[in-house]
Amino acid sequence: MRLLLFMISVIFIANITSCVKFPKREPQGEDPIPGQEPGVPVLLYQYPYANEAKNITAEITITTDGSQPLNEPLEVEIPHLKYNKSWLFLLTQDDCKHSAFSTTWAVINGKPYSDKYYYDIRHLLAGDLPPDQKILRKTLGSTDGTGNEVRFGFTTTLVPEKQSMSAKTVVRPGYTGDYYRFYSKSSLTWENVREMLNYNVGISFHDLNTTEISNPDSLFAHMVLAQKIIIDSLGGRGCKMLAEPNGNKAYIEAAKRYPGIKTMTAQAGTKVLYPFKVNEDLRKVLINRVFYDYFSQVESAVKYLMTIEKEERAAMSLGVHATNKEWVQVLDWLNDTYGKDGDDSVWATSLEEYFEYNYYRINSTLTSRISGNKLIITLSMPSEEYFYFPSVTLNVKGIDMSRIISVESGDNVKGMSYSNYKDGLMINVDCRKFLAEKATFYVERYEKSNSESDKADALYFVNILKESAAKSQLLGRIIK
Repeated sequence: MRLLLFMISVIFIANITSCVKFPKREPQGEDPIPGQEPGVPVLLYQYPYANEAKNITAEITITTDGSQPLNEPLEVEIPHLKYNKSWLFLLTQDDCKHSAFSTTWAVINGKPYSDKYYYDIRHLLAGDLPPDQKILRKTLGSTDGTGNEVRFGFTTTLVPEKQSMSAKTVVRPGYTGDYYRFYSKSSLTWENVREMLNYNVGISFHDLNTTEISNPDSLFAHMVLAQKIIIDSLGGRGCKMLAEPNGNKAYIEAAKRYPGIKTMTAQAGTKVLYPFKVNEDLRKVLINRVFYDYFSQVESAVKYLMTIEKEERAAMSLGVHATNKEWVQVLDWLNDTYGKDGDDSVWATSLEEYFEYNYYRINSTLTSRISGNKLIITLSMPSEEYFYFPSVTLNVKGIDMSRIISVESGDNVKGMSYSNYKDGLMINVDCRKFLAEKATFYVERYEKSNSESDKADALYFVNILKESAAKSQLLGRIIK
């Protein structure tokens, strides 16, 4: 059966592409996996997305104190929103803007930002920053319901066919003769995107490099080419999302034909997303988003949303181009009001991650069995091409922390946390294969820099890991 399905899919794609003229890939310039730049020590990490785990089966064993018998059936479910949050915030940043890194990503992750200038990851690591730099002195996010921080996620669009993404960074620490190196680049660079992805930022197609913008055949061909460039540039990571540019429905037609794109967002002809009413996997569904220019508009829209029962709430799905001090204010307010420094009700993530989470909720298989004072849960998560977020929340009804001796998991589970939730236990399960390797990298970066910001990052990534001797050892290297 699998062989038959594979042959059908090959024939399907062949039929689509047989009449499409594919463009040639333009030279992208040298863009090696970054290491040491002469005179400027740099540590950058490339997550090995090509080797990410797929079609995972995970086992979780809950051992109780035996004071009360475990009665079957115990209900286990994946809730509509991760971490049992009550509303969803989605932000998509169009046009591959430099500010997606030096403002949006920077502010969320407690890094400096500027009202006038821009910088790259190599500037940040070298301490070569704009003269008007400022910092919030905190990170922005919510929690996983057990006390661990989950920083806000968002989506950035890419322009993979353009050489601007391979532009090099001029690093001149201490030089004040001019600040040309901090002027805005034409786009994000691949190095900046690699760093952003390590912090769970999502990626999306947007404008493609063709003059035939009303021709779905040309757009389809450029999607295929752009995907190849993305995969080559990001360690095997592909892109499964489209943010429609300029209301151009030809992009939507091409995206519906291209199997690699799973989810899309636009302003018109769309579906308003109500997370607690979703009963499908949202494949190829065009999700609504809106654009606001000012903080006050976002504040009013969110406050109105909070007057509605959670089951009736639409997702707050926003688009933005360049981000500025207004958006710093938006993100800061979101953290302080509905995030970890507020009522902790929001899950702010990328549409890419939300799509995967909902896909797992709809398509995963959950079974449980009781053996004495143990409850054994088996979670099978089928995945598709370009899936990179094998992580879900489980609710186990009828059991609470007071009766639990331990919660353990098999080798496929790399990150885990748990806590009481309403009438049961909440377990956050993360099966991303290289979480420990990524955490180790950020611990090593902190050991070399000894900066408070790098320490916060190291703790952030280590705290995602499940309890183990390796996690304790990493924590010991951070907290001495």
